[in-house]
Amino acid sequence: MAKVLRWDVMVGVLLVAVFAGGSFTSPGFATIGNLSFALGDLGEIALIALTMTMLVVAAEVDLSVASVLGLSSALVGALWDGGMAIETIIPLVVLVGALCGLVNGLLVTKLGLPSLAVTIGTLALYRGLAYVVLGDKAVAQFPREFTALAVDDVPGTFIPYPVALFVLLAVVVAIVLHATGFGRSLFAIGAQEQAAFFAGIRVKRIKLLLFVLSGTVAAFAGVVFTLRYGSARADNGMGIELAVIAAVLLGGVDFDGGKGTLGGVIAGVLLIGLLRNLLMLNDVSTEIQSIVTGLLLIISVLTPRLITALKPALSRRRTSTDQVGPESALKGSP
Repeated sequence: MAKVLRWDVMVGVLLVAVFAGGSFTSPGFATIGNLSFALGDLGEIALIALTMTMLVVAAEVDLSVASVLGLSSALVGALWDGGMAIETIIPLVVLVGALCGLVNGLLVTKLGLPSLAVTIGTLALYRGLAYVVLGDKAVAQFPREFTALAVDDVPGTFIPYPVALFVLLAVVVAIVLHATGFGRSLFAIGAQEQAAFFAGIRVKRIKLLLFVLSGTVAAFAGVVFTLRYGSARADNGMGIELAVIAAVLLGGVDFDGGKGTLGGVIAGVLLIGLLRNLLMLNDVSTEIQSIVTGLLLIISVLTPRLITALKPALSRRRTSTDQVGPESALKGSP
């Protein structure tokens, strides 16, 4: 019974319910073409959610990911506009993303600053740098062989290449998170950092690595985003960090760290993606879509805490009921 009531399982059930409801209410929802589009539309969110999951499990967060994505897009546009080959641009941009993550990680681990405050600051910093690099203009006309990799489906399937990459990376992250000593270290750090340190876990080194990975993946997601839309802009990916955080928390990862499963996060990513797609098919404005994402974020934070707060009261009530039962029986016996 406990497994059935697990938060990530309930999210999976809700995902199935949304898919079933969407299939009945919107005729074009369950078509192969629309599902392919919906999966492709959440490719960047899904990729960034992988590293965000590990960060939040370790009781940290990176709110600068959308700005790193935007800076990555701006760099792709500026370097392509300057005549550099796309094969050279991509690794350079990913390296810049790693450096952005390194800056975040050093501020958190070396100066002891809270990651929430640090990444709010670098969110503004990296977005500002994106505008410095590219300004308000847009750059397009990227090579077809590269844009095809960001848009086309894997042959014989309806799964876009970026989503296929996400699936491969998700398998790796799931193994690392749930079946290795490194993953157990992340949960230990999130549950009790001081105890993890005294147990011999290199807390600061691990956190620094997580921030570098977060920046690297966000920059790569920026490349995918740019090629998928065929347009490099400094404002690309604006607000995507909220969708990523909402998916991670909705998937059952505790914002205080130490709890969560990658399976729940994947269900959360798919749930948000399907809801966005369903709202889009019903001509719901992007503002309402943002409101729905915000409400999901609030619900995913509030509900587990309410359940935790109610558990002691329910336990006391159950105990008192068990105790009253036998006493009543004794009073009624001759």
